[in-house]
Amino acid sequence: MNEKLKAVIVEDELASRETLTAYLKKYCSDVDLLAEADSVKSGLEIIKKHKPDVVFLDIEMPYGNAFDLLEQIPEVDFEVVFVTAYSNYAVKALNLSASYYILKPISIDELIKAVDKIKANRNNAEISIHSKILLDNIQEVNKPNHKIVLPLLNGFEIVHVRDIIRCRANDNFTEFHLKDGSKKLISRTLKFYEELLKDFGFIRVHKSHLINFQYVTKYLKGKGGMVEMSDGSVVDVSVNRKAEFLEKFK
Repeated sequence: MNEKLKAVIVEDELASRETLTAYLKKYCSDVDLLAEADSVKSGLEIIKKHKPDVVFLDIEMPYGNAFDLLEQIPEVDFEVVFVTAYSNYAVKALNLSASYYILKPISIDELIKAVDKIKANRNNAEISIHSKILLDNIQEVNKPNHKIVLPLLNGFEIVHVRDIIRCRANDNFTEFHLKDGSKKLISRTLKFYEELLKDFGFIRVHKSHLINFQYVTKYLKGKGGMVEMSDGSVVDVSVNRKAEFLEKFK
């Protein structure tokens, strides 16, 4: 019989704490909820006391946020499921690090999915890597130094955003072409990575191509035209994306 996941909740809103508590008890029988807290300070106290396997952590709280809490823990040796009402910057940061998160109002299905993933990975020696990458990215002012976690069939790989030359759609997968010449096939759509990387100098030039602008070496005129990249590859530019692409050079 599998040992239960020891869990705590750090959430400032009483209604959200009560909902999450009720859902965990009813739908996640493998989770043993040990304590709750409503602030960064009390959250640190229950984490230190109970040494949980997983912390359900609200991102925005009075007098600090989730990242303030994590920065005060010398070694994050537990998984974190972030709970947030925000679906913009915070979610981008979470997606870059492949962290677990649930949007408010809490979905039972998403909660169960997060718990199941943690259970499946609980024997992984690198249990806290997602939170570490997340914190590194938040503390890193220079965007090209940000890292992204790419989920693979047998684990994951961490790469610097600056080392991605281009991405190509391959059905519901995305093929990453990296600076060192390697390729990674990731089980996510190109649309997902377009949204995730557009603030890092990436531009969608075709339904099948997302490119890192810093690696463009040549543009060849045509109906849409073609772009030559630093790795020698030539990428088509679609007619309806040509103007946006050329605007980048002004």
